[in-house]
Amino acid sequence: MKRTLPLIIVITFGFLFVGYTFIPHQYSQDFYDWYMDWIKALSPFGVILGIMSITMAHTARIQRRVANWPYSLVTLLGLYFTAASGFIWGTQEGTPYMWIFKNIQMPMGATMFALLAFYIASAAYKAFRARSAEATVLLVAAVIVMLGQVPIGITIFGEGITDLTQWILDVPNLASKRGIALGVGLGMVATSLRILLGIERTYLGGGE
Repeated sequence: MKRTLPLIIVITFGFLFVGYTFIPHQYSQDFYDWYMDWIKALSPFGVILGIMSITMAHTARIQRRVANWPYSLVTLLGLYFTAASGFIWGTQEGTPYMWIFKNIQMPMGATMFALLAFYIASAAYKAFRARSAEATVLLVAAVIVMLGQVPIGITIFGEGITDLTQWILDVPNLASKRGIALGVGLGMVATSLRILLGIERTYLGGGE
């Protein structure tokens, strides 16, 4: 029953949302409004469940003294202190919560994006090495597009490089994006049908 009931809920609500999407009727809109009201009521319990899960996982790591366990301690301290500061002093300008956001959260976010730039550069270097005809075409197109986006490329090659860049973006690049979007859309439809029909059950756990 612990697997049958979730399947019934998923299949029932899945087909109801399919009806809401494709059947423009007042009943469909009433169902959606009713669902959104329940979601707003249940969301706080989802947040509580997430906090409990994080707490249990990191507490176990701290108790077992696993590798890098101090990071778990920092995570829990940051979670509870930030939440407590927001509840006690509010989230207005000048409060401890805003100080944490501006002096800890924002610098950490900027650091993550800065590190991502190096990973992107490394991935681009590996992808653009001309080891085959396809990789050579990709390399040439990438160089043209980059030169067409920066002032030095326009200064050296003139406005023609800008027109060529725009053509690459509008014709072969757009065609590739549409092909990928079509493939992703078909994959989403296939996966959704498998879930709605009860064929796909991996989200229930248990390895079945």
